[in-house]
Amino acid sequence: MSEPFGQYPPPYSGGAAGVPGHTTEERNWAVAAHLSSVLGIWIGFLGALGPLVVLLAKGKESPYVRSQAVEALNFNISVLIYSIIGWILVFVLIGFVVLGAVFVFWLVLTIVATIKVSNGEPYRYPLTIRLVS
Repeated sequence: MSEPFGQYPPPYSGGAAGVPGHTTEERNWAVAAHLSSVLGIWIGFLGALGPLVVLLAKGKESPYVRSQAVEALNFNISVLIYSIIGWILVFVLIGFVVLGAVFVFWLVLTIVATIKVSNGEPYRYPLTIRLVS
C-alpha cells in the first residue's frame, strides 16, 4: 500500500490496542489470572486461588480468559506439588536447592506469562501438570 509522501496510513482498526481478537477487558482479566497468583503466594501458598476466582468470575464469558485462567491454575497447582516434593527433600538436604529453584521458576514464568497475555498472546507454561481442563 503506497501513501503519498508525508501522509500516514489509517490507524489499525483490529482489536484493542492493535491486537486482533481480544478486547482490553479480556486481556486485563487474563493478566489478573496470572498476576493474582503472585498476591496469593504471599498470603500462604494460595497461588491457585486467584486464577480460580478469575476462572469462576469470567471463564464463561470469554474463551481467552478461560484458557489463561485454567493455564495459570494448572501451573500454580503444579508448583504447589513441586514445592511439597521440595519440602520432603529437605530431609535429604537437597530440598533447599529444589525449593529455591521452584520459586525462581515460578516467579520468572509468571512474569513472562503476564507480559505475553497483556500483549494478547496466549501462553502455556512448561512443565505443567494439566489437571483442570
